[in-house]
Amino acid sequence: MALNAGDSAIYSNMLGDDFVSQHFGDEAAVKAIVKVEIALAKVQAKLDIIPTEASDSIARHLPEVRLDTRSLAEPTAAAGVVMPPLVAALRAALPKDAASYLHFGATSQDIVDTATLLQLRPVIDELEVRLGRAVSQLSRLADQHRATVVAARTRFQQASPTSFGLKVAVWRAPLRRALTQLQNIRARLLKVQFGGAAGNLSALGERGIEVMDGLADELQLSRSAPWHTDRESIAEFSSWLALLTGSLGKMATDLIAMARSEVGELRPGPGGGSSTLPQKANPVYPEAIVTLSRMNAHLAGAMFTAMTQEHERDGIGWAVEWLALPQMLGNAAGALRHTQTILDDFGVNADRMLENIEASNGLLLAEAASFALAAHMPRPEAQAMVKAACKQAIVQKRHLLDVLAGQTQSPVDWDALRAGEGTLGRSDELIDRLLADD
Repeated sequence: MALNAGDSAIYSNMLGDDFVSQHFGDEAAVKAIVKVEIALAKVQAKLDIIPTEASDSIARHLPEVRLDTRSLAEPTAAAGVVMPPLVAALRAALPKDAASYLHFGATSQDIVDTATLLQLRPVIDELEVRLGRAVSQLSRLADQHRATVVAARTRFQQASPTSFGLKVAVWRAPLRRALTQLQNIRARLLKVQFGGAAGNLSALGERGIEVMDGLADELQLSRSAPWHTDRESIAEFSSWLALLTGSLGKMATDLIAMARSEVGELRPGPGGGSSTLPQKANPVYPEAIVTLSRMNAHLAGAMFTAMTQEHERDGIGWAVEWLALPQMLGNAAGALRHTQTILDDFGVNADRMLENIEASNGLLLAEAASFALAAHMPRPEAQAMVKAACKQAIVQKRHLLDVLAGQTQSPVDWDALRAGEGTLGRSDELIDRLLADD
């Protein structure tokens, strides 16, 4: 097993995501840092803080620098951050007259945090695309199965009939909200980081805010004040990732339960095989989603501990983010990719859903029966009668409504009740309400 399963050649497709890995590997991090350094030099040249020739040289030479990132490992461990050895290596690749103007007035965290946002931006875009696709597919599935009757289950037991379309619409609801929330979070998250060593822009004197705002504009980030130890937006985004995977994990948990051999109501995507049992089709994709969901719940807690940082800059909480955030991104992207695989090969066995309801011998109609009887007698009396009849139906292996019909002269239309009339409640209207944002 690799140190991080998401980076494993064996497990990455199951417990990670290649798109995220491409944007959060060492090469991608160095590339983003170089982009920030070039943008900083360009802004400072426009403001006549550094010579234009130096900025042009930095922009021309840095993209051509090829570094063995392994050579940065030991000095990074000594410095506690990659910037000191990386800046030294980049300066060594520049002409002498330009080298001294690289990283001018910045501190390591300015560059690393801003570069991280550049790495995050395409990942956020990809998450939005994947999530939007899942929401659209679930919308169609919910609409298609408005009249498909399935057993609702509460506390791990069959409860009463409901609409499978409503069940799907409930799965979809938090995912649709997540799309809206992401737009708001994106605006708060993608903001420039630039404050200098103590976060007050003192190294650049009166031009500090101009540089900070210019850097934001150059990189198409929001203007901001330095947020070295104000990690609220990062923590908020990590919370969104955990909520997203939690919602996907709830749906996947239902899929696993409904795909059990004894239940057989769904086919949640292509099944996985067994090394020794040829008949099995394991729900590997829903299982992976639940695994990733649970992991993100733990990692979100780590991201919140990273908010407790000391004074103007803190290397402890900052490094916690390096460990947790990329993994959370990979978990969320992987869970969405697995969701897509499931929905692309999704099967609904409506006949089996009805068989499971009928196998209860009418016990799933107990609530409906008690309310039907309550129209003709006090409700507590009706409930007591139905409860006693349920026990009798189980012992005698008779249909609950047959037992009740023989115990009371109340004018209840038992045939209509047996046919399921009214047992779906207001499912259709609820589905309309849950899908109204489409």
